[in-house]
Amino acid sequence: MRKWPNLVKRPMQKTDLKRPELLLPVGTKDMALAAIHNGADAIFMGVPGFNARGRSHDFQIEEVKDIIDTCHLHGVKVNLAFNILIFQNELRGAVEVLQKILPLKPDAFIVQDLGLIRLIRQMAPEQRIHGSTQMSVTNAEAITWLDDLGIQRFVLARENSLKEIHSIKQNTTKEIEVFVHGALCVSYSGQCFTSEGIGGRSANRGQCAQSCRFTYEMHVDGEKRDLGGKSFLVSPQDLCGINEVPSLLEAGVDCFKVEGRLKTPEYVATAARSFDEAITSAQNSQSLQNPILLKKQMATAFSRGFYSGWFHGVNHQELVEGTFSAHRGFEFGKVIKVNPTSLEVEITEDKAQQGLKADFIQAGDGILWVYKDRHGQDAEKGGFVFAVKSLSPRRFSLEFSRDIAMEGFYNGARVFYNHDKDLKKDVSLSVEDKQRKKRLPVNVRAEASLGQPLKVQYSDGKYTVVGTSENICEPAKNKGLNSLDLREELFALMGSPFRGEGFEAELDSTTPLFLPNKQVKELRQKLVKELTDLRIQNGAAPAITPDAQVMEWIGSKKITARTAEGLKLNLLLRDKGQVEDVANAVKNGELQASDINLAILDFEFGLDFEPSLNVLRSENVKVGVATTRILKPNEQRNIKHLLNLNPDAILARNLGAVQYLQANNYKGQILGDFSLNVANHLTAQYLLDKGLSSVCLGYDLNHVQVSELIQAGQAERFEVTAYQYMPSFHMEHCVFAAFLSKGTSFKDCGKPCEKHDVKLKDQFGNWHQIKPDQECRNTMYNGKSQSAARYVKEWESHGLGFVRYEALKERGAELITKIKAHLDFIQGKTDLDSLIKDLGNVESYGLSESHFGREKEYQSRKK
Repeated sequence: MRKWPNLVKRPMQKTDLKRPELLLPVGTKDMALAAIHNGADAIFMGVPGFNARGRSHDFQIEEVKDIIDTCHLHGVKVNLAFNILIFQNELRGAVEVLQKILPLKPDAFIVQDLGLIRLIRQMAPEQRIHGSTQMSVTNAEAITWLDDLGIQRFVLARENSLKEIHSIKQNTTKEIEVFVHGALCVSYSGQCFTSEGIGGRSANRGQCAQSCRFTYEMHVDGEKRDLGGKSFLVSPQDLCGINEVPSLLEAGVDCFKVEGRLKTPEYVATAARSFDEAITSAQNSQSLQNPILLKKQMATAFSRGFYSGWFHGVNHQELVEGTFSAHRGFEFGKVIKVNPTSLEVEITEDKAQQGLKADFIQAGDGILWVYKDRHGQDAEKGGFVFAVKSLSPRRFSLEFSRDIAMEGFYNGARVFYNHDKDLKKDVSLSVEDKQRKKRLPVNVRAEASLGQPLKVQYSDGKYTVVGTSENICEPAKNKGLNSLDLREELFALMGSPFRGEGFEAELDSTTPLFLPNKQVKELRQKLVKELTDLRIQNGAAPAITPDAQVMEWIGSKKITARTAEGLKLNLLLRDKGQVEDVANAVKNGELQASDINLAILDFEFGLDFEPSLNVLRSENVKVGVATTRILKPNEQRNIKHLLNLNPDAILARNLGAVQYLQANNYKGQILGDFSLNVANHLTAQYLLDKGLSSVCLGYDLNHVQVSELIQAGQAERFEVTAYQYMPSFHMEHCVFAAFLSKGTSFKDCGKPCEKHDVKLKDQFGNWHQIKPDQECRNTMYNGKSQSAARYVKEWESHGLGFVRYEALKERGAELITKIKAHLDFIQGKTDLDSLIKDLGNVESYGLSESHFGREKEYQSRKK
């Protein structure tokens, strides 16, 4: 069996670079053990009943306690992922779960929902909280704005580059956590509504349908585009940032996070070992030895192909490979010759340059090869290696079972290593073998003198336990106590989580001393148990606010007083042509300016804002403009441009934009958009109390949940998007550049987005419009419009202040017909059936109620 290095014992660092916490994912107890014994400093796992991985095992409270105790015993922290949105009717359930979990002393909660953070603070003021990547934090401004919530650490978006991470860290005192390994979501986390729009499965609720892994057809200007076998158009390769570890340490990143709660113990173990070794090497200013072999081990456990993600900025030609979306393993070579019972394979030049040699495959390992079949389509074949014959340092022959026919068209196939016959056994040994398990160093001190009991002290650096023998030391008739024998007995810790490191003995030198060895052994066992119990106990019990008091606080934050201002309509327009259509309709009397509360401009081109704003203002229409959905370091120029326009309102799509606007004394209204993910009144009131004029409720709520939230908050300051094309993915990945150019970024892509209309058609026949924003980020919109018309009057009766109509590509008569139909309905001039009919008559792909009509939460078949 091949030998794996034990990477848990770490040499002393020679540099001042702080060791970041290495955080591993856990979906089962076996994964927790794999993390503990292979180098993890911390693990993260889901909160029972509120798990952001709906398809993973939902732990019971007893299991959570068992894992927390086991981790704390071995010096590993436990972060509990509570990173889903909490609906209004779930606040009591969240309190009940927290009352059970807080006494277990988790080291931190990872939280997305701002209202939930307020709730945890109310229940346990000293509890540590980390802001989830689902919060879409991409800048230091957002961290500053949230300072009053006492969040100690922020998990940055995966899309932040090394340069941006460094900038953010330089501008905050908070801890920063960064993903270094695992699957990449093509959409910004917390900004994905594809699963919700297609099947009522919310990614913000842990129910992601992995729509990014679907196959898609690309239609350009109405015609299907042949992409040469590429159909997985929004499925990124997996992240592997092991080469970036030194740069991340230099940037001051506090925690390295590995994604993968749905994976295996083997996945956890290989990632933990590899990144532990990489961190230690970087701290010692040493180059990482054989990183290609570490990547091979990790890719064997799971890989869709490894890439550095967005660490080096965007590269639209490399992020998405496009021909597959599932695990294939480690790609290392090509078939150069097909023999009757074997394949001759050559290692690719890039892998050879990284040090890979033709000696890493053994009989029993698994190989996959991807080839073109008789019809020119990609096909896969694989099997277990029967025999290996080396032909040169880069070339070898692989023989397989005779039931695998060797076909001539395998020639030229891409070859992947996807099964290590020793890996599963090796990971089991790392957990079970006493010589390999993680054991904590302890220092031992022993004191003995005549007529006194033996006094022994064990110290692990955090806790110290002291005890004495039952009997006193007597004069020895023969050989007496000596430090060598004492050390051996007191270091006999193999069955415990400890190992002896330092030893000090102070023995009476005047008289040889006698004490039965049994007494020394019993004293050792007693002290080891005490030290074990202290580690599991992990400090004093936290102070937790009683249930009744917490529920009273939740109730006190509700606002039930209602104004009678009536429902108002906001328009969101996406190009200058739509603005001109609306202005002309007002000019010729089809629309009344007074009926439009606000026209919000959400444009691809910032230069179009000023003339469009002037056109609408000339018709006495109040105008707002929208920020980009994501704000990164050095992108404040966009918001500065909006400030200079001095619009009546600015629609803020991220908290960094809110911070910038307030810090620069913007005098107009700041409106919070759906992207802030408001799902309960605690979140809504936090945002409103901090200066937002209104908030658009999140897109994860069905019509009942919207009603419940409206009735619990400042309804007249709430907005619901009543008509739109659901914005599904919001992504750094540019479909235009990736598949309509050879460019890696906006600098060399030729700007195909300015010349072409692009739609994607998924494997179920759904259409999706692609539109870029000012920073070349793409949003994928569901082609079927959705309407909340059926529920608007009910919401109005509860005091709702605003509904929004969002245009996408509509122009001319279609646009004005839809707007007028909504106005007539709101004003009571027409009924619901008339509105639905008017909308249906002009829709290309039909009309849906989408998430509003979802009556219950999606449940995974696995459950």
